[in-house]
Amino acid sequence: MLAKRLWIQEEGFMMTNKYFEKKKLFQLILTLISACIGGLVFTLMNWPIPWLLGSMTAVLVVNQLGWTKLYWPIALRNTGLIIVGYSIGLTFTKQSLHLMISQLPSMAFMTILLLIICAGMAFIISRLTSINFPTALTSSIPGGLSQIITFAEETKGIDITTVTFFQVTRLIVIIFAVPFLIFSPLFTKEGIQTIPDVITEGTQSSFFPQFILFAIFSIVMAFIGKKIKLPTAYLLGPILGIAILNVFGISGPSLPGSILDVSQLLIGGYIGLLLKPEKLKRKASMIPIALISGMMLVGIALGLSFLLIHLYHFSPITSFLSLAPGGADQMGIIGHELEADVTMITGYQLFRILFIFFAVPPLLKWVMRFHMNKEALKHE
Repeated sequence: MLAKRLWIQEEGFMMTNKYFEKKKLFQLILTLISACIGGLVFTLMNWPIPWLLGSMTAVLVVNQLGWTKLYWPIALRNTGLIIVGYSIGLTFTKQSLHLMISQLPSMAFMTILLLIICAGMAFIISRLTSINFPTALTSSIPGGLSQIITFAEETKGIDITTVTFFQVTRLIVIIFAVPFLIFSPLFTKEGIQTIPDVITEGTQSSFFPQFILFAIFSIVMAFIGKKIKLPTAYLLGPILGIAILNVFGISGPSLPGSILDVSQLLIGGYIGLLLKPEKLKRKASMIPIALISGMMLVGIALGLSFLLIHLYHFSPITSFLSLAPGGADQMGIIGHELEADVTMITGYQLFRILFIFFAVPPLLKWVMRFHMNKEALKHE
């Protein structure tokens, strides 16, 4: 009797598992279809970065409608990041590495200046709203989304929902605003070529054997990056690994545009699900502030880019993408699409990520202690 009961429980458990597996598969297929439709629509409309913005927009819209839950495994996003990381790593050469090293003082100055401006924005937000300064400051730090949210979760006195909402909303604003600004008349694109959509017949035979080896190497580097806790490991790991090989004269094959489109779709589908409808409803009163802060950050980056043009004679596109607070993966994709100086863009973006990764948490903890001591003195 006991054996029969156990058998029935095991059968029920297996049937439940199969049901959830089928449900997840249906949600994944629906998300994939939505992402593909969005990418196709943006392509037909000739809008910028169609497979990133289009997939992201379509998934965001379908998710907001609330018909059913969508599902996009983080492994798909990570796969897209590895592809982008490999492609960016190919742009590193000995010459570009020397140029990056010479730019370190500028990278530090621009990063610190941007963070000071963000701290000023946070102070204004805390004065105009009921959000306390530590939460406003954590919400205003550009880039390092996952790290900042993790920090907020581990720190008392910070409203994690507000931080997540601000960070994700601003990220979406930036991802939309930057490409449309880049493709606007504000920027000239002389000499820019489109990335080829197919592999030429002469290189196709040598592409696949080489690519498989470099793909395995990139995946290994991504997992090593994760193991040693690099920020954005699935992007930074392949970038560093392929860059080192490239500097030593071991170059991998260039990727066709179709594979880069797939990587954009894999990343866009994930970003589209970051903004949850229920969080949007709970924080509806914060939407204007989050949108304005995102647009202000884009405007600040645009203003600072003119300083970079004046000091180092970078192209307007390279300067803006180097400072735009949208993350190394998104800015790298846009820069690659426009054949800008991706090495310099990635260098500035990664410096900011590393600075935020190592320097910002201790600074935020100091601000938290200062704020708590100040509040304690008020109540004495």
